[in-house]
Amino acid sequence: MTSTITTGRAVARPMAAPLLTIGVEEEFLLLDPATGTNLPVAEQVRAALPESVRMRSRREMRRSMIGMVTGVCTDMRDVRAQVAANRRFAADVAETAGARLVALGATPMAEPDVGVPSGQRYQDLAERYGPVAHDPAACGLHVHIGVPDREIAVQVCNHLQVWLPVIRALTANSPLFLGTDTGHASWRSVQLLRWPSMGPTPYFASARDYGRTVADLISSQMVLDEASIHWYARLSPTAPTVEIRVGDVCTDVDDTVLVTALVRAAVTTAMNDVRAGLPALRPRDCLLAGAHWRAARYGLSGDLIDLRLGRARPAWDMVDEFFATVSPALLDSGDLELVLNGLNRMRDGGDGAARQRAILRETGDIRAVLAALAAWTRTA
Repeated sequence: MTSTITTGRAVARPMAAPLLTIGVEEEFLLLDPATGTNLPVAEQVRAALPESVRMRSRREMRRSMIGMVTGVCTDMRDVRAQVAANRRFAADVAETAGARLVALGATPMAEPDVGVPSGQRYQDLAERYGPVAHDPAACGLHVHIGVPDREIAVQVCNHLQVWLPVIRALTANSPLFLGTDTGHASWRSVQLLRWPSMGPTPYFASARDYGRTVADLISSQMVLDEASIHWYARLSPTAPTVEIRVGDVCTDVDDTVLVTALVRAAVTTAMNDVRAGLPALRPRDCLLAGAHWRAARYGLSGDLIDLRLGRARPAWDMVDEFFATVSPALLDSGDLELVLNGLNRMRDGGDGAARQRAILRETGDIRAVLAALAAWTRTA
């Protein structure tokens, strides 16, 4: 796409349904400011957070990672305020522990400590999955959207399949790994495929079909429990939400808000299609895997696979069509202008991977990239 995104096919509907609720979880790295090496100080950082903020923090698989979550929101201004506050508090406290909080999808330099945190669940994961459970840290963005029931949630996941590679490309933010440029826009996406429970969401005929499959995966000992299943879109094990887990953590607050607004609009659009009786497309598994691989490889800088047509197309053509598809939902939610501005800003500046590479080309120094990322992370 060579021109600024316009409103495309956006049309107003006569009566808008209530807005779907939103929750956002972001995972961050804690890095040594001098070397860029991962620092295992997550527990120290969490303990030093104000109690009200600590309640919004989460332990992660690596001691060099910390997760931060928002409360339940309906307005994107509230999402933005909470995401910005979470980042600011965590960044401030990280500094007191001698670390930088950085929104980056994969370990950029080194992970000296790959032991799992204390706790039976982490020990069980390490025993079950062996070396995979000790891979260097990888950080994602998880967007939780409230849905009426599990039956609709399953069908929504089916309908989202064709657009999730576009979300992956928009969030691509991990070109660096262990001191080198991997050539991938999202190395995190490649790294996590070592986990047997990771990958595109299978097609399910019903909530019963979904539940039976989850039970089979647990009884076969492929996964510990439902929470260990990390499909790119899944039903929450504990709440009436659809979780979109495909993206890298975004460089800055604006990118997180942009992606969150698009995800809610995509879920809303899928729900409308389900209620209208429109069937979900069922791309072949190999093509679906290829679409995600290509999104991870090139981000927004190359072609993506159009799963509706089965061929590669320019990434920004796919973004434009995704936007046009969900624009009625964006119009209803009041998020249309926010998304327009965000997509045009990203088109001019590139995805997170492109922004990192621009600094790396200019300076030749990964540490300069990490310093910029740390600044972007906390910029509201």
